Amino acid sequence: MIQINTQPPSPWRAELLVGHAPMDHEHELFRQLIDALQRAADADLAPALEALAAHAEQHFADENSDMAETDFPARACHADEHAAVLRSVHGVQRRLAHGDVAVVRRLCTELQSWFPAHVQHLDSALAHWLCKVRLGGKPVVLRRSLVTHP
Repeated sequence: MIQINTQPPSPWRAELLVGHAPMDHEHELFRQLIDALQRAADADLAPALEALAAHAEQHFADENSDMAETDFPARACHADEHAAVLRSVHGVQRRLAHGDVAVVRRLCTELQSWFPAHVQHLDSALAHWLCKVRLGGKPVVLRRSLVTHP
């Protein structure tokens, strides 16, 4: 029986913006790929997981390169976290190849929990560092509230 996950996608939240346009763009794509994987029917999990893995590999490699090129002080911790996520994703790919679809659903839940904290702590620090090193200052992030007042 084919299962389809009908949970709504997670909203992109302004607090996930780090003020470094290339990173913000990559983060939005990553979130979209997590959501697509979450919503995928069982029969479509492998290609959705492959798309997520390919994006994560490239995005993490780009960040790791930026950290090495600019001598980012916390690069070891940050790169270690990237490596741990990739190990998990690749492990889930292997288990999915043997028919374990439930592990993919758990991966989605874990990534949705991990991602905001990673962005808000490690990636925001990297964005600040890159802007300081390359542009001489901190990034500016403008957020607007969509709350209406009576």
